[in-house]
Formats: sequence, C-alpha cells, structure tokens
Amino acid sequence: MNPVQFKLSAKTNIGCVRTNNEDNFIVNPDLSDDLWILPQSQDTIYTLGRKGALLVVADGMGGLDAGEIASQIAIDTLKEYFSSDKITDEIVKDESSIRKYLREVIIASDVNIKKRCKEEQNIKTMGTTIVVSWLLNGYAYISWCGDSRLYHFNSLSGLVQLTTDHSYVQELVDAGKLSPELAFDHPDSNIITRSLGNPAKAADPDFMRIELQNNSFLLLCTDGLNSMLQDFEIDAIMQQNTEQIGECVDALIMEALEKGGHDNVTIVLSKLIGEDEPEEEDGESMTTIYEKHKRGKISKIVLSVLFIIMLLALIYWLFFK
Repeated sequence: MNPVQFKLSAKTNIGCVRTNNEDNFIVNPDLSDDLWILPQSQDTIYTLGRKGALLVVADGMGGLDAGEIASQIAIDTLKEYFSSDKITDEIVKDESSIRKYLREVIIASDVNIKKRCKEEQNIKTMGTTIVVSWLLNGYAYISWCGDSRLYHFNSLSGLVQLTTDHSYVQELVDAGKLSPELAFDHPDSNIITRSLGNPAKAADPDFMRIELQNNSFLLLCTDGLNSMLQDFEIDAIMQQNTEQIGECVDALIMEALEKGGHDNVTIVLSKLIGEDEPEEEDGESMTTIYEKHKRGKISKIVLSVLFIIMLLALIYWLFFK
C-alpha cells in the first residue's frame, strides 16, 4: 500500500465590504501532534498518519463581533475534541464510530456557543456554519452544518460540490421550484436552515465519506467564495493552478474580491498526491459521485425539455383546436 501524501494551503480575507472577519479555520496535518498551524512552506508534503489530518472552515453569523466569537468557539471545540490524547482506537475503528464522533463534536460546538450566548448580556444571538473533513485511512470523512461547502476537484473530471447547502434556496432547488442556475443570484440565498448556535433548534450535521484519490483536491470554503464565483468560474481558476496550491488559493480569493468581495472569504485547500488502498468497499467512490452528479444534470435537462413540450402542446390545443 502506498501512503497517502498531501499538501495544504489555507487563507482568509476580510473582503471588500465587511469591517471585521467572522470566518475562522484550522488545519492539522497530523493529529498525532497538537500543532495547529499552517506549514511554513506550501510545498511541504505530509504523509497521512494513523490518526489522520483535520481541515475545518467556519463562517460566523450574528453581527458586530458575535459571529467571530461563535466561529472561534466552534474552532476551539474542534481543537479540544481532536487533541492527540482524545483520538482513541475505539473512535477510529470504523465508519460508524467516526461518524458518531464527528456528530458529537459538532453538537458540542453548538452547545458551547449557546452557553456563551447566555453568558454574554450584550449578545442576543450568534451562530456559525461549519464544514469538517477528517482525512483518515484513505478516506475523507466529511461533516457539515450550514452552507459552508466542500468541493472535490481534479483536472480531468472538474469541480463537484460534495456537500449540500442547508439553506432555504437549496430547499427550493430540491423541491424543483427553482433551477440551480437561478439559485446563484436568489435574494434569499443568505437564509440558513441549519447552523450552530440557533436557539430554536439543535445542530443537525450531515455526513458523508469518500475515497481519497491521487492528484485530486479537497476545497473547503465559506460562502464568501461561492456567492461571488459560480462553480464553473472556480473550476476554471483551479484548472489553471493545479501545480501550486498556494497560488490557487490566492487566485480564488483575488477573483472573489474582484467580483465585489461582499463577504469574508476563507479557503482551505488540500492536494492529494498519494493514496492508500481503501480497507472497505462501502464508501462512495468519486466515480460514483461524478456519475450521480452527471445523471442529476441530465435529469434536470430532460425534465425541462418535457415541460416545454407539454407547454407547447397545451398552447396548441387551446388556440388551434
């Protein structure tokens, strides 16, 4: 078995409009070591260790400094739960135990944010989204709550969004009431249906697992990126910057700023340059995910064509019969 090797880059930018940065992120390339810092060189090649690596992005909400506090609490909670002494063999033994632990961590973050909110008299509500990728044993275990995203990219197959936004607009798309093309500029795109810190409901994170593939990228980002750039624009920039991941991150942020930079922009990018053979066969391969993605696009096109044909038939029947 070849060891999984990877590079890391991450940056955050306040944007062109906001006066403070409510985004947060952390990375740890080796959870056997409590060193939560970015590599000095973005050319550093890491070998995935027994406890894996962790990538996290959080987008705070609440105005003033409240969003920044909420996202920082989530990050601090993740760091506590993923300290080297906390990751036991029992936690990493299989997909079920890993999924259970990720859910436990995100719910603990939610509880900690709500507790802090009660303690702060000048803060009525605050919250954050979160997306987590735990690279372990040849897989990425992904959990998220909110609309911060994780994309998969390689130069042959292109960009695919793996996470599904927990948002009002996404619910409209899922219900067939709104096309994905119109969702990008929808005026209600800021309405989040799941988050950490919501006083009306407990956090309810989603989960998925994918195989790690050679020469592929995992892109975690806040909506400061994907609200400014459509997926095809992100894809085009990544196609042009597959060699230097630091330059790729810079190019994505710069383009988001040039498009208006209406929000804070945060990106964590990992490039897989080696892979383990998966130990189990029940995880979704990227081939399967790409096939589902393509089938989804084809299905939407077919439905649109059928709708137009039916509409034309109805018009003909009403006016020419």
